[in-house]
Amino acid sequence: DNMAAARTATVERKTNETDIKVEINLDGLGKNTINTGIGFLDHMLCAMSKHGRIDVTMSCKGDLHIDDHHTAEDCGLALGAAFDKALGDRKDIKRWGSAYCPLDEALSRAVVDISSRGSAHIDLGLKREKIGDLSCEMISHVMESFATEARITLHVDTLKGKNDHHRAESAFKALGVALRQAISADANAGIPSTKGVLS
Repeated sequence: DNMAAARTATVERKTNETDIKVEINLDGLGKNTINTGIGFLDHMLCAMSKHGRIDVTMSCKGDLHIDDHHTAEDCGLALGAAFDKALGDRKDIKRWGSAYCPLDEALSRAVVDISSRGSAHIDLGLKREKIGDLSCEMISHVMESFATEARITLHVDTLKGKNDHHRAESAFKALGVALRQAISADANAGIPSTKGVLS
């Protein structure tokens, strides 16, 4: 029984710019300990973990004395790589997932295809330059980096909302819920592709 096997992974990613360790459990409870060095990024990844029921332990020591770019991007890449590794052969899963999540006046939609082709199309419509210590341009870039290494097709759109914190957080919540659906068990699916392979 493929789904009985623990879908867990550990990834370590070390460059001159960042030193990251990620542990992930796709069949968790949404427990997380995330320390990227960027408070708002921690907050977003915690929301994704919690609502995706994906346990995540992540630490990053990055070159934040330069700016947030390398840390945010590399955290997305490392988390995506751990997700891909934990998912294994992509057998007996639903493959598709979608979710609408509001946060007060903000509403976001996330659509996931566990396609094995990394592709991201993100439009959060953020107006501020940064939220906390995270550049708004990097918020969508984190999702793109995650999708590339996770080898999923990802569409995330924030449909409405006046507050950029709410817009971003509703997007990460929707991403978590959509991921949870896409990776959930579908016992008779086999490899859910007409090509017969997704790994």
